[in-house]
Amino acid sequence: MDPPSPGALSQPQAFGLLAAYTLVYVLPLYASSQTRASPGRSRDAPEAIRARIFVVSLSTTACSVATFLLLPYVCTSAAATGCSPLHLMGYWPLGLVETLKSCLLTGLLFAAPLYECLVIDGVWREWASGLQPLRDIWAEWPTWRNLVAGPVTEECLFRSAAIPLLLIAGSSLSRIIFLSPVVFGLAHLHHFYEFRVTHPQTPLVAAIARSVLQFSYTSLFGAYANFLFLRTGSLVAVILVHAFCNSMGLPRVWGAVQPYWLPEADSSRPGHMILWSGIYYVLLIGGAVSWWKNLYPLTESPIALAVF
Repeated sequence: MDPPSPGALSQPQAFGLLAAYTLVYVLPLYASSQTRASPGRSRDAPEAIRARIFVVSLSTTACSVATFLLLPYVCTSAAATGCSPLHLMGYWPLGLVETLKSCLLTGLLFAAPLYECLVIDGVWREWASGLQPLRDIWAEWPTWRNLVAGPVTEECLFRSAAIPLLLIAGSSLSRIIFLSPVVFGLAHLHHFYEFRVTHPQTPLVAAIARSVLQFSYTSLFGAYANFLFLRTGSLVAVILVHAFCNSMGLPRVWGAVQPYWLPEADSSRPGHMILWSGIYYVLLIGGAVSWWKNLYPLTESPIALAVF
């Protein structure tokens, strides 16, 4: 992509829009009693989730429309194929091959957690007996929020609506990948306030540590999602990767795994624990190495937003 011409969007303006989009996304969550956290109601209450999904959907739509309308006016020097708003925002082409490769790549990183979930905990039986986990998405509001509404709205805003503006403004790829996710991480810090409201008995230090951890892994994921979006040019890819990562959570990096099929008496034997736990940690290291080696080959795409 060619550098922007004089008079196009500047970098401070682009990052200012990213910050404004973040406020537009977060502040409506506190605009009414239906969406605000309260001591007597969990954020997992169905009525709270429905209200929040509604307001963030409106916020995301407004920001996406703003970027879509703004791009033709600031994209004055890029090549025609790279200047299409639908392409820059990752909507078209869909990038289905890129999506499959991105999911495979992320699966390598989560090889050990997948092994623990499917084999050790026996979740494969729920999939084999009628795709029960998919039915849970439709039946449980917290699952719908975490695996559908959250990934869709956050990726549409923080990737699709924000990254094209940063690109057009001439921001370096390293700044887009590593700096803009800090805003994505900060957008989750309001959970500290909500946690303090709904869990007043929790020590302040523990609540702060929880928020610092959340800020750290959301920022890291934001950097990874930015990398995937720039390399694949596919919004579908980052949405599905986001949903997958939300479903898996943070990988365990210590402790033993305990197969569901072993009685307590057998599972306590050192031999069993060493075997099944050893497989886990081999997959943890091997998966991370395989992920790193395939990071560029599996994200190469003819519809990439940037080549690097």
